[in-house]
Amino acid sequence: MNFNFYLVKSFRILLFPFSLLYGLIVIIRNFLFDKKIKRSVSFNLPIINVGNLSVGGTGKSPMVEYLLLLLQTRFKIATLSRGYKRRTKGYILAGNDTTAIEIGDEPMQFHLKFPTVAVAVGEERIVAIPQLLHDRGETNVIILDDAFQHRSIKAGFNILLTECTNLFTKDFFLPTGDLRDQRSSYKRADVIVVTKCPPNISEDQCRSIEKDINALPHQKVFFTTIQYGQAYHIITKETREITTEDEVLLVCGIANPEPLKNKLVQQSKSYYELLYSDHHIYSIDDLDDINKRLKEIESAKKLIITTEKDAVRLIKFQQQLIEMPLYVLPVQHRFLFGGGMRFDDIVITFIEQFSKTK
Repeated sequence: MNFNFYLVKSFRILLFPFSLLYGLIVIIRNFLFDKKIKRSVSFNLPIINVGNLSVGGTGKSPMVEYLLLLLQTRFKIATLSRGYKRRTKGYILAGNDTTAIEIGDEPMQFHLKFPTVAVAVGEERIVAIPQLLHDRGETNVIILDDAFQHRSIKAGFNILLTECTNLFTKDFFLPTGDLRDQRSSYKRADVIVVTKCPPNISEDQCRSIEKDINALPHQKVFFTTIQYGQAYHIITKETREITTEDEVLLVCGIANPEPLKNKLVQQSKSYYELLYSDHHIYSIDDLDDINKRLKEIESAKKLIITTEKDAVRLIKFQQQLIEMPLYVLPVQHRFLFGGGMRFDDIVITFIEQFSKTK
């Protein structure tokens, strides 16, 4: 832990009164929904909600991608996101000429990786869903990205993610903590996934976490770890292994780069950082800074590593990137203890049973 960490932590503690006020607002809002004073709307098709109770990177985007990969050949799938930090407003359905500036980086990532999936964004999801169904009438499953706390829509199936090293059970309301919803809201989930676990986490450690979560009888708890794929060039898509002879410049703007840093510590000779804020919009000046930092690395075996989220915000500089050794490192969830098949079966069974009853 460095000095900056303790400085930030101390400052957040000073904001405790604001956390109490924020928490009170959240509790009142949930009470109004629980007592049906505020109404939730249901739709006549299976809706799967992927979300969390906190801010920060719990792995929502990789989970949406996991579901898309699982379901895209079985059903007509659509995703709906808020489109965080996009420079547009309202409902947009991604098309051939859509950019990350228009729909946001995660939706753009879904659009590029899953071209047969309808990818839409809209701040007011309750308004966006009818528009999406009008535009893509064949849709028979919708995946909501990051909408667990948006209770105006009642999803048929809720997947709640919580990070192994920052469980919601040990957190507090913003801004002192990271919670944007009350802890007890976990009871609305059908499945709880503990993400970013160490690959060698023991069953005893998992049982301790399960005891801490105190899942309801109908809730299933799963554990996943981060699995990185093979790095590929941002333009040519040529793949490349990262070796212990490589010196790496890490360029990224994501909520939690620590797992990626740990990966590079283990796999490369050394690495350097050029970190930006989450959802950073890259400029030509940023590209100049990246090139300058790369030239400062004297090794002949050097490359730049970035994330898929960052890649969709960098791809606009195609002409400049074609000559740069800029590689994208994909990430995905890997279920531990054989949980993947059970998780898949629960999701598919929900969709099939929902369809049979309608």
